[in-house]
Amino acid sequence: MQDGAFNPLVAPTPSYQAYLYSWGFNSYGQLGLGNTTTYRSPKQVGSSSNWAKVSVGKYTSSFAIKTDGTLWSWGWGISGQLGQGNTTKYSSPKQVGSLSNWNNIASGQFFAVATKTDSTIWSWGGNGQGQLGIGNTNSYYSPVQIGALTNWLQVAAGYYNTAAIKTNGTLWTWGLNNFGQLGLGNTTYYSSPKQVGSLTNWSSITCGYNHSLAIKTDGTLWSWGYNNAGQLGLNNQTNYSSPKQVGALNNWASASAGQAFSIAVKKDGTIWSWGNSSYGALGQGSSPYSSPKQIGALTNWLTVSCGQYTAGAIKTDGTLWMWGVNTQGQLGIGNTTTYSSPIQIGASTTWYGMATGAYNGNTLGLLL
Repeated sequence: MQDGAFNPLVAPTPSYQAYLYSWGFNSYGQLGLGNTTTYRSPKQVGSSSNWAKVSVGKYTSSFAIKTDGTLWSWGWGISGQLGQGNTTKYSSPKQVGSLSNWNNIASGQFFAVATKTDSTIWSWGGNGQGQLGIGNTNSYYSPVQIGALTNWLQVAAGYYNTAAIKTNGTLWTWGLNNFGQLGLGNTTYYSSPKQVGSLTNWSSITCGYNHSLAIKTDGTLWSWGYNNAGQLGLNNQTNYSSPKQVGALNNWASASAGQAFSIAVKKDGTIWSWGNSSYGALGQGSSPYSSPKQIGALTNWLTVSCGQYTAGAIKTDGTLWMWGVNTQGQLGIGNTTTYSSPIQIGASTTWYGMATGAYNGNTLGLLL
């Protein structure tokens, strides 16, 4: 890291050296290491030191944005999800186009969606369920703009559905909706953005496979969609096609949705999980929970990312912790042992961000 105090709440800037690491399943080159070898501990991706944000797709594709605003992708491109204008797979990062104004990136099952610094929103890849939001079901191998508006703030990608928040605090969704995962009060598919209700106080959004979690500016947590394992945190297994508040608390800070489980961090630094506990994904043994249950008793958790049956989280001290299924070494601890409680990855204390994926599992991490 270069001179200056490390603040994990602030994205890396050119004044920092942010290195990219990857580990886990690699049959399609999704680790970006120039090969298809599976690794059980973190390996540095190239020598660049200006990585800022990472995203792992629901199926063997990876993405990252550098501090200069360029977008990079690698892994399997069978549906054009890498945005490279083809269906080729790449085992090393390859720049998407030549622009340098990318801001946020989210990747689902065979597709991706991103925002630029001009607040436009773009998507590409498979589109059979309208998940690209461009009014049709045609696949696109390169980024295509969704509409013409310039007020998009952040995005999230599910299995075959997408959600985004605008700068005015409104929430919009589109794509697959068989379980009500769009939050629109029905199970109708939409191939263009539809507003969820009329509220203007949505702050953050995350999509799992078929359920979503969102936090409002007042700190309340909301969920909707598929709920077969209690992943909505509503103390039942009922599907909901419109947002329902999770409990009555208003101190939620961040959340992440996995395949059929959810994990969230509160403003007091505690971390909570609920839903399917297969392979220890909840980080607290093998018992499933249909409402939030605290993981341990610590109060220094900062961010969390959920994959299929794997999760990882960064603490305020910059350490990285992971748990869950580990058949491909996706936990990064040098073995294939599954863990049902958090285990530290190495001894580094400058982890900035991380993302863990689905299908057998691969993980990306940013180390300052």
